Amino acid sequence: MNISNYLRLSIITIFAACACGAWSQVTTSPYSMYGYGLLREGATSTQRQMGGIGYGMTGGRQINAMNPASYAAIDSLTFLWDIGADLSLNWRSELAADGKENKGHGVGGGLDYLAMQFPLSKHFGASIGLVPYSSVGYSFGDQVVHGSLSNQGSGGITQAYAGFAGRLKGFSLGFNISYDFGNVINDVYAYTADAHQTLFEHVMQIRDWDITIGAQYTLPTDKYSKLTLGAVYTPKKSLHGKTWAAFWDITAESKADTVGYSKIGGKYYRPNSVGVGINWQRTRSSHLMVEADFSWQQWSKAAYPALYTETGSVAVDAQQFNDRLRFALGGEFTPRLRGNYLKRITYRLGAHYTRDYFKIGDNDVREYGISCGFGLPTIEGKTIVNLGFEWYRRQASPTALIKENYFNITLGLNFNELWFWQRKLK
Repeated sequence: MNISNYLRLSIITIFAACACGAWSQVTTSPYSMYGYGLLREGATSTQRQMGGIGYGMTGGRQINAMNPASYAAIDSLTFLWDIGADLSLNWRSELAADGKENKGHGVGGGLDYLAMQFPLSKHFGASIGLVPYSSVGYSFGDQVVHGSLSNQGSGGITQAYAGFAGRLKGFSLGFNISYDFGNVINDVYAYTADAHQTLFEHVMQIRDWDITIGAQYTLPTDKYSKLTLGAVYTPKKSLHGKTWAAFWDITAESKADTVGYSKIGGKYYRPNSVGVGINWQRTRSSHLMVEADFSWQQWSKAAYPALYTETGSVAVDAQQFNDRLRFALGGEFTPRLRGNYLKRITYRLGAHYTRDYFKIGDNDVREYGISCGFGLPTIEGKTIVNLGFEWYRRQASPTALIKENYFNITLGLNFNELWFWQRKLK
């Protein structure tokens, strides 16, 4: 497929996903009811197999939207296209007030990301794509006097980004500018003993922009090895969009009663965010890479005002956030860059630990997990099928509250094509 066809296909796919609402990551976690939902790292399937690393990763064969400075490493004749999806299975348990353990399970997943990367000249590269910023999805119920409540949530925030990077000798500098869109929807259904049903719905509609700045410095350590230091920064800024709450008497088929309608600019904020990573790789007849990452997001200084409750009153307290901390370690190994098929498979392994940003009472929410995967080359060698597996656990601390265990299967397709290269017939 030539470059014009790739560009046409990529642009049509991305904008069709936006216009048709096909961009949906189905999440199933009660913890996603807090704040803007569960945050994502913007990692590809390849990076998720290695614990979600990426700040120091550089090279011309993989798209790395986590650090836009990496775009400058692409070869001047190479075009990359990457698409990913996943399937998520989860099991959760909660200790009820009567001492019994309530258990549940869920299935989520869907289309994860779309991205492409291309060179602009020998020392400049660019990338565009769609990556998830946050996801919301939960459903649980509660018994109350003379009836019951059902809590449901859906939605999330997606980033459509365009990035650019340039390099001079071993130093690369780049940025992503993104258009962020999506709805965060939280519903509370009330059912009375006489079958009367009402709905309270809170909606936050995000229509915003953002910028992330990245830098990388690569230092050769010998003829076949190199060390790369990477860093990214996203400044604190106000979110833009609007929010409202609405009430319906479903049984009476009444019209919605909307309250609290307002713009969110100057009221709700995203935080200062910093990520750093150190990457070492050696490439000769084989390939070995390892990386360690750390990120910090200052959510404790990001305002999130009080919301309306299902009774129509204003919540007493705003949601309190923690600073979000994340550590990740991972790597990959290819036994032979040329040779039989099994030796050309890339093997990956990683782990991560996260203290999340939402705070539930006096409890923090922590997540830790491990991952592994394989880069499976196709017969023609330019397309890589990235198959990965993740297990992670999420729970509050010091009181465990809900314990969640996840097993994810990730699938990514990485297409690698040559630009402007034509075969010469003799």
